[in-house]
Amino acid sequence: MLHLYDMLSSGNAYKVRLMLWQLGMPFARTEMDILNGATRTPDFLKVNPNGKIPTLVLETGEALPESNAILWYLAEGSRFAPGDRLGRAQALQWMFFEQYSHEPYIAVARFWLHFPGVLDDKRKAQLPDKQRGGYAALDVMERHLARHDFFAGGRYSVADIALYAYTHVAGEGGFDLKRYPKIGAWLERVRSQPGHVPITEEGSPR
Repeated sequence: MLHLYDMLSSGNAYKVRLMLWQLGMPFARTEMDILNGATRTPDFLKVNPNGKIPTLVLETGEALPESNAILWYLAEGSRFAPGDRLGRAQALQWMFFEQYSHEPYIAVARFWLHFPGVLDDKRKAQLPDKQRGGYAALDVMERHLARHDFFAGGRYSVADIALYAYTHVAGEGGFDLKRYPKIGAWLERVRSQPGHVPITEEGSPR
């Protein structure tokens, strides 16, 4: 069985849980308290030397880290991977966008504001820049969604899962999603997909 090293409140880990649910793939999970050093222990560093979650251990025993790499592995050959060359490239385009232009701002602002004791004076001074970067990413998404229902291949795909995870909780990072009606409609379309589960779901499909 697949084994996911996870943290329930992590958007990056939620991406993987959501895809596993939508694929109907059972998995075991271990909750990792990253705030108290759970990913820096010698035992976990043997699994992932980079000391980060999510990490998915495959049936073969091979460990696969990095949330979007895990998503691409799971999407391969499924309905979540666009069937044509351009569609697959567009999915990767948006997954790279998520990691470089979206997650470093929206996820970080959420982490600083959502978890008690994290927002020190240094981070408080940096928060406006993080929020400016996050709003810039949301602006790009809103413009795309004014012309498209989804992000790649003309249908719901791995790219939507990658972007949904932190976008739907962006309010916890101080972002006003009411400014983005197209994103709001897209969030509803994602929530309506078969097998959708909330970020608080820690169980496994049966």
